[in-house]
Parts: sequence; structure tokens; C-alpha cells
Amino acid sequence: MPKLALSTPLSEILRTTKDHLDALREMGITTVEHLLLYLPRAHEDLTTMQTLTSTPLDTKVTVRGTVSQLKLVRTWHRKVLVQALFTDHEGAIAHITWFNQPHIMRMIKDGDEVVLTGKITESGYKLQMSSPQFEVAGRRPLVHSGRLVPIYPSHSLISTKWLREKMVALRDAIELLPETLPEEVIKEENLLDRRSTIRALHFPEDPAEVERALDRLAFEEMFHVQRDALERKREMKKHKSDRIKIPMDVELIRKFFQSLKFTPTGSQKIAIYEILKDMELSEPMSRLLEGDVGSGKTLVATAVMANVLRHGGQCALMVPTEVLARQHSESIGRTLINFHTFIQHTKKTRLPSIALLTGSTPLLESQSIKRGLASGTVDLVIGTHALIEETVQFKDLKLVIVDEQHRFGVAQRQRLAEKGSPHFLAMTATPIPRTLALTAYGHHDLSVLLEKPGNRKTIATKVVSPRDRFTVERFIDHQIGEGRQIFVICPLITTSVAEGMEEVRSVERERERLSNEFPRRRIAMLHGKLVPAEKEQIMRSFKDRRFDILVSTSVIEVGIDVPNATIICIEGSERFGLSQLHQFRGRVGRSDMQSHCFLFTSTPEQASSPRLKAMEKHDSGFLLAEIDLKLRGPGELFGLRQSGIPESKLGMLLNPEIVVRARRAAEKFLKREIVRS
Repeated sequence: MPKLALSTPLSEILRTTKDHLDALREMGITTVEHLLLYLPRAHEDLTTMQTLTSTPLDTKVTVRGTVSQLKLVRTWHRKVLVQALFTDHEGAIAHITWFNQPHIMRMIKDGDEVVLTGKITESGYKLQMSSPQFEVAGRRPLVHSGRLVPIYPSHSLISTKWLREKMVALRDAIELLPETLPEEVIKEENLLDRRSTIRALHFPEDPAEVERALDRLAFEEMFHVQRDALERKREMKKHKSDRIKIPMDVELIRKFFQSLKFTPTGSQKIAIYEILKDMELSEPMSRLLEGDVGSGKTLVATAVMANVLRHGGQCALMVPTEVLARQHSESIGRTLINFHTFIQHTKKTRLPSIALLTGSTPLLESQSIKRGLASGTVDLVIGTHALIEETVQFKDLKLVIVDEQHRFGVAQRQRLAEKGSPHFLAMTATPIPRTLALTAYGHHDLSVLLEKPGNRKTIATKVVSPRDRFTVERFIDHQIGEGRQIFVICPLITTSVAEGMEEVRSVERERERLSNEFPRRRIAMLHGKLVPAEKEQIMRSFKDRRFDILVSTSVIEVGIDVPNATIICIEGSERFGLSQLHQFRGRVGRSDMQSHCFLFTSTPEQASSPRLKAMEKHDSGFLLAEIDLKLRGPGELFGLRQSGIPESKLGMLLNPEIVVRARRAAEKFLKREIVRS
């Protein structure tokens, strides 16, 4: 046997088959270290030894005793049985049968003391156990019973029992594992060292030790996340330049507020102040503006851009879709022009030049915009991915804003931010609890909008069973008669019988059904397979009230603003997460008229789902995000689930206390690192 090292290939150290080694390779496990770090997903407490008569029938028990009358039996069906009598320490007897496991005859002998784990049943006054797990006691420490037994994620040939036995063979190699946390952090946070942590998970002494090990794992994971985020933040702030320092023009912002037809909320005023204070520094700002649907993030962005334009800088706003880019171009342009008109009698300022740049912008127009950006004659450009092309260059870019920034890759956001090391503002309407924001966007400072502007009413939300569809659709028809418009959201574009999803409503079939149901109404269809020009035309026509009903997929989830649309119907609502349902709901309620959201379910049973009922009770996207997190788990929501990480650890990863502890520890550690260097 070769000298044991963490890098030793398992093929050289494990006594097993080629098929098992191939299965491990598929799991990404090829060395001693890989296997040691394949951690249990849970533990089962089998420390308490019971007797055959001390627990109810059909209950899983662990019992210790001796076997006798062991024999191999072949049935006329050619099945192989191993039968034995088992006597516990109180003298109670059970008849044991193992099916199709003849190898047991080589592993157990009459008179051996064994530990069995399984269910006890009764037949004709005889106690029985069928195919219990077994372990011969006394030959070696118990592995599968008599202790806190680790349960590993299984994979094809790799069973949890097989893994337990192999971990025993590699136990000594745990001492070779290097430490991955700074010594001072371990001491200050009272954490287990790494070797003790891994040992406690594979070979725990008691539940408290497992809890300490899980705490160490979760803390370490979050510490590295937070340290990386803080280091990225520190790296960003190294690019100091007096060029990007922009004074806050308080009088300008006051005039901006006066030019509006409404009063901004307190949250909007605070966010604007926080952003403008950041931009007074020579370090590039990196801030996340988080606000619920309809909370007025665009107004905050417009106010900030007005301050930049006032000081002669250029701004770029990148959004995920052409429809949204055009909408922002119109609404932001209108607001800035109104503001310019409002102040031009007191300040001699030129009207800002605003351009729209997308993938469908005609070539000559695109070239003209790019020349204007390079020469400085275009002050503000609003667009899609087209903004990050190499041919797009700026004369004096001072502020980059990315809307719904999670829809862009890190590299895409970085490419735009690098065009002059400008201030960077990310915006999202996806509600994220503060502790999760520290995790997912820890390199940003955070501003949150908690209120909604104007006199907008709460959207009346109702979960609708199939049996109540007729009543709701009569109400919808009446609302259309009153001049209102309707969104209908479907999970699919076309019905896919091949996937066994014929009951799931699709855009194409729903449009056909609604045309028959509402023959006097004008109905349009929108989905992601349409070319951008078609989507743009359909949305513009709907906004101009040429259609009464728009049947769409989730393509309308982000940002589309149609104030006259007061009803949204979501088909197959059980198929969407709460945060996405809340995003859909935000497409209505954009005026002072009462709006409605109907969550149609595929079956009557789904209409009583507590998850969907939460939509009826709560209007806060942040609260719904918390509920979604509890119901679906952080791994589902944030892509943290991976092979070998315990499920219990995943839950702790985004535990508020862990996040705050790790953030604080990472900040202290980095400060000490700066002093030491």
C-alpha cells in the first residue's frame, strides 16, 4: 500500500471494484482528499440499543444480541434466503430473513454477537425482521449502528453504507488536511479547527459536536464569500481619480423634485442622498439600489443622472430588453426635458442629448451614436448589451447604471464598468432580504426603497380554483367593458404533450381559448421567440390600447409599464416561485385605479396551497422573498446546492447570524492584513 497522502489516487488505496471507482470519478471524487471532503447530508442517532419487546411494532429499532440456526434456503421460485434466529439480551427471539444476500453466510456465524437495525413485525405470535442492516459486534468499532450514523448523498453504485466503510479506511488521513481559516478567526469565533470538523462529521461523538462542525462549515463558507466581496470592493476603490468626483448640487435636486407632479417618498430621497454622497469621492461608487416593484427606482436613477449631466459627465443605463430600453428612453427623457424646461429660466443649461442604442438600432444611426459618445456630444445613452461592444467608447463616462443587474453576467457588467472606471449603480426589483444581499452583492453598498410613491392602491390578489374560473372571467369581461386592459401569463409558449404537460396552459392555446371566450375583445400574443421588432410593436400597440388582452410568457416580468392594465391573470401559478409571482403582479397597479391579480391553479387542491395563499395576505416583496426562501431553500434560490454539502449546512449558509458574524470577522481580518502589509 502506498504512503497515504491527500493526493493519493483512490484506485491505489481502496479495495473496491473498477465500477465503483468509475462511479466515484463521475462524482468528481478521485483522490483521498476528495473522498474525505464528501460530507454527510445528515446523521441518524442509533446510539440507543433497544430490545425486541421495548418498542412498538413497525418502528425502526437498533437491537443487539446473538444469532443462531443460520441457514441458506432456496425457494422453488429460485430465490435465495438467509434465515436465522436472533436472541436479544432479555431472551426475546425474532426470526430474521435476508432476501437474495447469500454472502451473509460468509460474514456471520452461529453464536456471533450482532447489531441489527430494521423494523420488527409480528406474524402468528412470532417476531420477525426482514432484511435488517447488520453489523458483527466486537470485531471492530461499530460503523453502521451503535453511534451517530452519517448518511451520505448516494449516487448509482455508491451507497451510504459503502461510503461509511471507506471513510473508516481513510480515517487517519484526516490529520493531513490543511487549515483553511486564519488562526485568529478560529480563536475569536470559538470554532472547531478543520480536522476536528471533518472528523466530527464522519465520526461524531454526540449531536453537539455535529452542530459545532456544521457551524464551522457554514461560517467558513460565508467568511470566504464575505472576504472575497470585501476584497473586490477594496480593489474597486483603488482606482481613485479626481475626474469622477461629482459635487452634490443640493439646489439642483430640490428643483428636480419641484419639477415633478408628485412628491418623492422618504426612501427615494434617502437613496438619492446616499448615492450622491458616494459620488463626491474620488473612489468609484459601487452601490446596489434595491426596491420592490413600483417603488420608484427609475426616478432615483434619473435624479442622480441629472446631477451628473449638470456637471458635464456622461451616463450609461443598461437594461435587459429592448422593450424596457425604449420605455426608459421615453420616460427618463421626458422627465429630464420637463426638468430642463422648469429650470432653464434660472440656469443656462443646454438640453441633454439622449440616445437609445440596442441590437436593432440601424447601422448608420448606431455609428452616429457611437461617434457622439466618443466626442462627448451624447450625454446619456440607454441600451441593452449593445452598450458593452468594444466599438462603444466614451469621452467622459462618470456613471454606469445596470437595471435588473442579476440578468447580466458578471463579465458583461464588468465590461461596461471598465469603460473609464466610472461610478457604478446596480438596480434590482427582485426583493432580497438584507442578509442575502450581503451574501450575493457583498461588494456593493446597499440602498433600499421601502415605500411606493403616489396614491397607488394595494393590488387585490386572489387564488382561483378551476371551478371558479367562469365567475372571474365574467368580472374580467366587465372590466374590459369599463375600458381596462388585461395581462394573461402562461408558463409555456406551446403545449408540450411529449413532456406530459398537456394540462399546462400555453400562450398559443390560451389565446385561442380566450378568442372563443371573449369574441368581442381584441387579443394579442407575446413570447420570447418573437423577434425584438415584433415584441416592440405588440407592446406599443397594447400600451396604445389597440388590444384588450395580452397573453404572454414571463417575457413581461420586468419593467413594462402600462398604467391602464388593471388585471393580471397568472395561469398555472403553482409553477412559479413567490418572488416571480410578485414580479408579475407588479405589472398592474401602476395608476390610482384599483387593480387585481388572479392566480389560477391547475387543480382545485392547489388553490389551497399555503404558498399561494401567502400572495393573498402579503404585498411586500421582501416578506414574500423570506417565505420563498424558507419553502424552497437557499440552494434552490441562489444556486448554492452542490454535491457533498450537507442540507443542514445549506440552511445555515444564509442564516442572518452567520452572515453578520462572517461579515464582521472578514472586515476585522482584512483590516489586520492591511496593517501587517
